[in-house]
Amino acid sequence: MGSRVVGSTTAGGRLFRELFTFGSDSLTHWFPSHMAKSFKKMQAQMKKVDLVVEIHDARIPFTGRNEMMREALSIKPHLLVLNKKDLCDMSKAQAVKARLLEEEGIKNVLYTNCVKQHSDTAKKVIPKIEKILKEEARFNRSEEHHYTIMVTGVPNVGKSSLINAMRRLNIKKGKAARVGKMPGVTRSVMNRILVSASPPMWLLDTPGILTPYVKDVETGMNLAVCGTLLDYMVGDEIIADYLLYTLNQYNKLKYCKVYDLDGPCDDIFVFLAHIAKKEQKTIRVKTYQGSMSVRWNINSAAVKFIRDFRDGQLGTLTLL
Repeated sequence: MGSRVVGSTTAGGRLFRELFTFGSDSLTHWFPSHMAKSFKKMQAQMKKVDLVVEIHDARIPFTGRNEMMREALSIKPHLLVLNKKDLCDMSKAQAVKARLLEEEGIKNVLYTNCVKQHSDTAKKVIPKIEKILKEEARFNRSEEHHYTIMVTGVPNVGKSSLINAMRRLNIKKGKAARVGKMPGVTRSVMNRILVSASPPMWLLDTPGILTPYVKDVETGMNLAVCGTLLDYMVGDEIIADYLLYTLNQYNKLKYCKVYDLDGPCDDIFVFLAHIAKKEQKTIRVKTYQGSMSVRWNINSAAVKFIRDFRDGQLGTLTLL
């Protein structure tokens, strides 16, 4: 039996669904073999590292961060970078920082948007790292004249984008790390990448590593909505349905204006049919009689809806 998320809200006097029913719990078990191998390599590199920068999606600050990795890497100073700040609800930033400090003891938190070519927020990363390192003992690396920083995080949260932004801003060099919208672009622990000449600072880019067991299906769906899991693992229409449910729960109704709706909608098939009609997205299907019929392309509409959310077209959202 699938899992359920319970909740209800109203908009304009309308009651939305009180629960979201998932078809399967299989989403909670996903840890490809390349992730396990990469994690072991990362552990082996720790003696050469001065500080760990953990990058995560600012829309899901408490969802999906790898507890196993945090425990293993906790022996080094730690900076949590919440990237994609342009897509999250920044009015909740102080509450997020306070909760991180209270629940996890994380005091070094920085919001960034490192996808932009010349991000002002990316300029703050190296000074923040320097400040942390001045306050922490270097132990076996005290005689080194350069810093080595390991960059970690779950897939598709902007690790490579951060590295490239830091290179552009500090040493005026171009891309050193591959960037892609699909999770899993970086597959191996790379060689050191120079991101600062003064002080000399090298970064180790690492592949995105999820926790071996997502604690519940809701957590997995939040990761899927933000593009951290591969869409085909969940299904476009399921992701779209959960996204619609979530936007309604948080009273984030900008989608009504974007898609020319008279008001909020809670029926995913009616909603996607409306988008398909608006965008003239059709598909030819074969009928039982053998003839061809043209119908609205629901899956294509689901893909557009998900993409619009991830690109920020439907407003900001922080899932707490």
